[in-house]
Amino acid sequence: MPESNGNNYQKQQTPCLVVIKCVKFIPVLFILSIFLWSYYAYVFQLCILYVQTVYGKIFMLIFYHILFVMFLWAYWQTVFTPIRTVPSKFHIPPSEMDRLTRADSQETQKQILETFAKDLPISNRTITGSVRFCFKCMLIKPDRAHHCSVCGTCVLKMDHHCPWVNSCVNFSNYKFFILFLGYALIYCLYISLTSLKYFILFWEGKLDGGMGRFHILFLFFVSVMFAVSLVSLFGYHLYLVALNRTTLEAFRAPIFRVGGPDKNGYHLGHYNNFQEVFGDNWKIWFLPIFSSIGDGINYPILHAEEDTELLLGDNAMDYENESCSILIETS
Repeated sequence: MPESNGNNYQKQQTPCLVVIKCVKFIPVLFILSIFLWSYYAYVFQLCILYVQTVYGKIFMLIFYHILFVMFLWAYWQTVFTPIRTVPSKFHIPPSEMDRLTRADSQETQKQILETFAKDLPISNRTITGSVRFCFKCMLIKPDRAHHCSVCGTCVLKMDHHCPWVNSCVNFSNYKFFILFLGYALIYCLYISLTSLKYFILFWEGKLDGGMGRFHILFLFFVSVMFAVSLVSLFGYHLYLVALNRTTLEAFRAPIFRVGGPDKNGYHLGHYNNFQEVFGDNWKIWFLPIFSSIGDGINYPILHAEEDTELLLGDNAMDYENESCSILIETS
């Protein structure tokens, strides 16, 4: 079976594409440069030069380095975790693609796609009720998957494409993205609160130390500015996790074969929704280690029983055992 167009896009490394890839990393380098500067300003300019007591230095530096490491770890995982590709069984073979392109009507195309997808574990449909299909990647879209024009491929459980991580926020890295936002927020709040005393001294003209004191001034302002922007973004994604929605689903409700459009179609109860992203092992909930439940293809839904029977027929029991590993508690 031929590779999808999305995969071809990723493999054809022309000089122009290499330049574009480098340009896309500029926001990532900007974020890293800000945090590396904050390390210098906080550790060397604030803690070492201005904090007077030894115990004060040790206390501030220990907690700072814990937050700094957790932030960098989560950010690294968010940026460099590969996008999980759509399995080959969803790809349309050349013979079917030829029939699809030669079809004389949309109804004929719909019938071809329905026939090919009858054994696939999908419940999402288009607004016209047909199977969701990507002509660029030549595949049936799994539930909650969407094509990203920036990445050039279909992305499993796509939330959005984020230029600040140079990747799609998706099934593979969504937990890491949430932790990245959370640790970045705590990091900024910690810096702003512990540097507030020295910012006030600077404001009152009581902080000596030449040009080094301006690092503390900018450190306080930058940390507060980032904290304000992160509060709303982090809070919004916690809200989405609680309801088991992606950003795309929040703007446009997924359409189910049974039940039609329903923003709450994947809502399993707040705790189960949380577990779907963070896993069922509480010991690694807040570590940037992949622990999300599922495979990015199958998702338990509110009307699982009737939809599973309708879509999979004889394979309904297998799908139900696989996709409903989380106890469904509708709230």
